[in-house]
Amino acid sequence: MLKRGDKIGLVVNSNGLSLDREKEVAMLIKELIEMGLTPVCSPFLFQNKGIFSGTAEDRGMVMNAFFADESIKAIFDISGGDIANQVLPYLDYELIKNYSKPFFGYSDLTTLLNGINQQTGVMTYLFQLRTILWDQTGQQKARFIKSIFNDDDSLFKSHWQFMQGKSISGPLIGGNIRCFLKLAGTPYFPDCRNKVLFLESNGGGIPQLTTYLTQLRQMAVFDQISGILLGSFTELEVSDEEMTISELLSQVIANPDLPVAKTSDVGHGSHSRCLVIGDKIELTS
Repeated sequence: MLKRGDKIGLVVNSNGLSLDREKEVAMLIKELIEMGLTPVCSPFLFQNKGIFSGTAEDRGMVMNAFFADESIKAIFDISGGDIANQVLPYLDYELIKNYSKPFFGYSDLTTLLNGINQQTGVMTYLFQLRTILWDQTGQQKARFIKSIFNDDDSLFKSHWQFMQGKSISGPLIGGNIRCFLKLAGTPYFPDCRNKVLFLESNGGGIPQLTTYLTQLRQMAVFDQISGILLGSFTELEVSDEEMTISELLSQVIANPDLPVAKTSDVGHGSHSRCLVIGDKIELTS
């Protein structure tokens, strides 16, 4: 995917990073340089007015410029939060299609990952680069280096347990469930027919997750997709709730024929693997 000496763009499309994250970003840049990469930073990484690091147009302008710059081989969004969907109208989708390159992000960047894929057909990558710092064991950094430089699949390999059915196949859509639903009713919401829907969540207990899943049902998403993949649901899984996400999903969709598989390898954890939005995924029990 990349080779040593390549330039990569670092951007923030969601909430601007707080100033107390400057040391973390400096450490990330140092790690990337030591790997042999050359980070090119957006001027809109840090908060300068409330949660904002720049206007939505500012952030979109940087994205377009980084896609158009052929010396930049991949773009990593290192943010998360609430406001990434502001940027969607300011992206030049024809340019992104013509100068396609890997774009990585997670959580709130679910909006851009799916919006870009829906508008252009370009595959996008559900992954937070800062996990190479968050994981203190060094395993995540090692997976990243092997997969990005050596065509190894360790960063992209997750272990799935089937809850319903025996096989799942189709192009992947989805991400963070709350953020995915921000696309509902917009031109950026993906065509769900015969797709595999991945869902994960950081916050949210049974009440919140019930309403998210119910909205997806009322949008007829569960009638169109070929299967569901569940990642980690952090708040729910550390709570004392008696119902698991798999049990809640089964109750809401009420369709025992729809294949469902679960992993703890993808979500908001420091070890989270990468999934490719738009790529075909095939799993068997």
